[in-house]
Amino acid sequence: MLQALEEKLNNLNFKKKLIFFYLFCVLAPLFLTDGVILTLFLKNQTAELQTRMENIASAVQYDLSNTLEEAANEITSVYLNRTLNEFLEQNYESALDFWEASLEISDMAYFATGSTASGDGWMVLYGDNETIVNGGHFYSLSDAKDTQWYQQLETSGLDMALCFYYVGESDPSASSQRRISLVRWLNYYKDFQSEKLVRLDLDYSTLVRSLTNMNYDLSVYICSADTILYANDGHSATKADFESLSGEERIGYELDYSVYGMTLRILVMEPENIIPAFLWAHLPWILLMIAANLMLPLFLTFAINRSLTTRIQELSGAFEQVNSDSLKEIENVRGTDEIGGLMRNYNRMVRRQQELIQTVYKDKLERQEMALARQRAELLALHSQINPHFLFNVLESIRMHSILKKENETAEMIERLALLQRQNVNWSEDSIRVSDELQFVDAYLKLQQYRFGERFSYEIEMEKECEDLYIPRLTIATFVENACVHGIEKKPSQVWIYVRVYRREDWVCMEVEDTGVGMEETQVASILEKLRTCEMDELVNSRHVGMVNACLRVRMWTKGMVEFELESEKGVGTFFLLRAPIEALEKKEDAYEDEGTAGR
Repeated sequence: MLQALEEKLNNLNFKKKLIFFYLFCVLAPLFLTDGVILTLFLKNQTAELQTRMENIASAVQYDLSNTLEEAANEITSVYLNRTLNEFLEQNYESALDFWEASLEISDMAYFATGSTASGDGWMVLYGDNETIVNGGHFYSLSDAKDTQWYQQLETSGLDMALCFYYVGESDPSASSQRRISLVRWLNYYKDFQSEKLVRLDLDYSTLVRSLTNMNYDLSVYICSADTILYANDGHSATKADFESLSGEERIGYELDYSVYGMTLRILVMEPENIIPAFLWAHLPWILLMIAANLMLPLFLTFAINRSLTTRIQELSGAFEQVNSDSLKEIENVRGTDEIGGLMRNYNRMVRRQQELIQTVYKDKLERQEMALARQRAELLALHSQINPHFLFNVLESIRMHSILKKENETAEMIERLALLQRQNVNWSEDSIRVSDELQFVDAYLKLQQYRFGERFSYEIEMEKECEDLYIPRLTIATFVENACVHGIEKKPSQVWIYVRVYRREDWVCMEVEDTGVGMEETQVASILEKLRTCEMDELVNSRHVGMVNACLRVRMWTKGMVEFELESEKGVGTFFLLRAPIEALEKKEDAYEDEGTAGR
């Protein structure tokens, strides 16, 4: 698939490639990421709403629990009061006797209006005693047996139960005809035989007001099954019977709370249209984000296209002159970026090529004998092999890195390529100082390090006295390139390359060592034999270039006074050593002159 895509892209001009890049690498990812961000934000808003509803339900439960707990403590005080129990057990001779006894009992704090935990609640005691005169806080139990709250207490089977009921027209003067009461049997003292109970009516309006004063922006219902006891958004009319859930409510969160025989449902309602409301509230920012994501990349893509395409077309047109008799320089060189650098390097190459033609092919070739002319022609053939081979591998590294990383970080690599290009096309002289060659190697290895990342490292060492010695151009670079291509690419673990140039007595040693995949002994022996015995005709007729090419040029440079060593172990690495006498590497007018020119 990558190969097919590459072939398609190779047939598109640069402008179409930028449009393709904008659509698939800018626009599509922006829509995807914006959609994901918006979805996550909405999900976060929903999660925050859910947490807020949970907190509201917990707070309502806590407040209601405190109210019921305080009411239960009031009832427990009556439950444990023996005087009250005796009062309800005692038989009275007349209504006057009961009234006098009730006056003493009514002075207790339990019966003071507003003193109960419920605020303005009302406490009533019932006894199975026909001498009790109904009224105020005391009633005969026979009058309660037909009431809803009494039946709920009996049905629960508990000593204390929470009941709710509607008194309706039976008590039209009551401030609230809806009642929520806590009822308990008074059976603590076993020596009393008659049934007694206490009922504490919680003030309904106080309960509703307490919930409303919490100032929640969400609707909260307190329910028993499907019956709405009270809420903070209505459904709390004191003169009407309890309402029921319609089934159309948007219940966002429910907390079930069992207390005194009744399961209360605390329902927090979800607000309507939360997502449309959020989008509408943030519509200007959403539109601004979409406009920025669309227009800004489009404008930058258009500007980059104008900046790159025009100059690349000029550079391409200049290179099309290669088949003509003479190359012309690019007149309008502009820009300080990598393309501008390539244009200036092209002009420099044209000037140097013109100088080379004048010097080598017209002046010098006329003065040299046929042997030197043939040798120079063969050497230029070698150069023509080295240039495309080496440049192809560098460009391939850049291409693979761009495909794998999918990012616009090729600027630094193109800058490195400009440095390599300047060195690579400058064949007016084949010789180069060792220090300049190692600078070239350092640029190449930095490209490889950028490509392979943390799994590739290198070190370059050179003794100072070797800096001004001269070797054929790309000698060390060829061996380093071979180590990268054949030693690093196939090994996924950490790999090092060491480049060393040093002097040992009258010899200069150049080492290239890697910790790559290594080779078998038979392969090492075959390569070493080629390095030592290869001739010009074999290399010219071969399609492969590399270490053999470089070794042949060094042999010609030193007139055969060079030694090669190659050691390798499978899975461990490879060590290459080139050793030549110092006097053979000193600068000469033309180090390639051999017996042909010597006999002139």
